[in-house]
Amino acid sequence: MDIEQARFNMIEQQIRPADVLDPATLETLSLVRRERFVSPVLQALAFAEIELPVGCGQHMLSPQVEAKVLQALNLRRGDSALEIGCGSGYMAALLAMRAGQVHSLEIESVLVGLARENLQRAGVDNVVVVEADGFGGWAEAAPYDVIVASGAVPEIPQAWLDQLKIGGRLFAFVGKGPVMEGRLVTRVSGTDCRSLNVFETTVTPLRLKGEKAPFVL
Repeated sequence: MDIEQARFNMIEQQIRPADVLDPATLETLSLVRRERFVSPVLQALAFAEIELPVGCGQHMLSPQVEAKVLQALNLRRGDSALEIGCGSGYMAALLAMRAGQVHSLEIESVLVGLARENLQRAGVDNVVVVEADGFGGWAEAAPYDVIVASGAVPEIPQAWLDQLKIGGRLFAFVGKGPVMEGRLVTRVSGTDCRSLNVFETTVTPLRLKGEKAPFVL
């Protein structure tokens, strides 16, 4: 497979037709090597418009969904960011390209190790991967300009909203299948938030603390 041609095709044939036209978002997707965060046995599918398994029942978001999230968040240089659900580390790498410091939480110790290895190999040095249950957020580095959940939740936890700066943006997938809302929340004051449903999709739910990871053949 011609990796660079596949990356070009992903952007031109999958991302742009999905109304992701923000130049900074497209540049980020072209520079961060998605294939470095995909299992070797799935390299042929690295740019396919599907969720890819990363282990422990978790998945990478599809390219279109990742692009829509990035565009909606409108990251700015120097933003502090928190990711809930690190997986293989790819979304953290995308955030790191645009933001300042990124903290990424992952409940599965196996995936913590995988993400750290992938990020190090990719030369990303402004991401801290933390083994933790993300439903409580990460107060140690709060407040954040940006919070993004890379999996679905039934409702947005109050802890995430509490850890968002005024003017900060939070993106989460809310609800249960077959249709979930990709929701952007902006904190407009110390007590008020504005919510916008950006698009509908279906993604893998985040795993709650105490839940067993599903057995996958």
